[in-house]
Amino acid sequence: MKKRTVLGALVLLGVWVGTGAWAQDSFKVGLILPMTGPFASTGKQIEAAARLYMAQNGTTVVGKKVELIVKDDTAAPDVTKRLAQELVVNEKVQVLAGFGLTPLALSTAPIATQSKTPLVVMAAATSSITQASPYIIRTSFTLPQAAVAMGDWAPRNGIKKVVSLVSDYGPGIDAEKFFKDRFLFNGGQVLETLRVPMRNPDFAPFLQKVRDLKPDALYVFVPSGAGTALMKQFVERGLDKSGIRLIGTGDVTDDDILNGMGDVALGVVTSHHYSASHDSPINKKFVDAFQKANGGLRPNFMAVGGYDGMRVIYEALRATKGQGGGDALLAAMKGQIFESPRGPMFIDAQTRDVVHNIYIRKVERVNGQLFNNEFESLKDVKDPGKSR
Repeated sequence: MKKRTVLGALVLLGVWVGTGAWAQDSFKVGLILPMTGPFASTGKQIEAAARLYMAQNGTTVVGKKVELIVKDDTAAPDVTKRLAQELVVNEKVQVLAGFGLTPLALSTAPIATQSKTPLVVMAAATSSITQASPYIIRTSFTLPQAAVAMGDWAPRNGIKKVVSLVSDYGPGIDAEKFFKDRFLFNGGQVLETLRVPMRNPDFAPFLQKVRDLKPDALYVFVPSGAGTALMKQFVERGLDKSGIRLIGTGDVTDDDILNGMGDVALGVVTSHHYSASHDSPINKKFVDAFQKANGGLRPNFMAVGGYDGMRVIYEALRATKGQGGGDALLAAMKGQIFESPRGPMFIDAQTRDVVHNIYIRKVERVNGQLFNNEFESLKDVKDPGKSR
């Protein structure tokens, strides 16, 4: 009980100190990301994109010096929560941002609520996240958005029987549920649903089961960065030559690692909100600038979540002129409409969630490189998880 009292006092202190910080000339954004460990690529992409946005748009907005304070949470929820508390209380940040995985965002939601600090989710994709705190805004995507699109596309394109294979945590469960529901609704058959441990996954026994079941396709969700291991074991088990098609959400053919997958990735069809090959002037400029600033690294969907997240923060600061604290900032984030490198998007004022296009893409080789080339587009897709 004593420990809870101390925690509450610290959070209340954070509210008091944070409110006073608005009188200062600085505007601090606490960016909490997995910078080391198995999900380090997520942190690297988001930080690089956030810094690119600041380099392109300046670090002074309405007379406030914008400071980005990056913290490594190693993808551990207890570390994320502790870092968020320290950023609010000690660093007096006006915004919390980042959050590479769902458990990390959820662990911090109570701190955002109690300190009235807007929390911008740039990566985590479980539908329910924005319901965990009224101060959460999302600029990434939700798994149901992508999963439902694939549940419509697959049965229209000769896929009648599937096995579903997902990582066993919030986004994977969302990806499984919303794909399965839509696929069944469209007359398809799900032979089995398989869930793989998120940490240190061994896909081999699951893929052997898929081979034995002989579906028309294997539907997959794995977190950003895990697609290479899946593809390697897909080949080792001979599924690439078995006639079983590979479909899924765009995480599995992540732009960051796609070139390293090789020919096995060719022809894989996925549904997602961003591809580095998205054909628009804004995206071409974004990809070129990102690669120049990061030694040729290709931006992925995590990067665009970070880039757009900084845009939402900058525009909210500009709209409030640095006055009014967290509630004013939050109000200015809601309803923002703009053209992103991903295409048109807006922040739904009611749900505080992202609304954007979802694209059906196929992996193809272009000028010696592999890309997720878009060939169908679904306009202004809201999160199906909130429309029920």
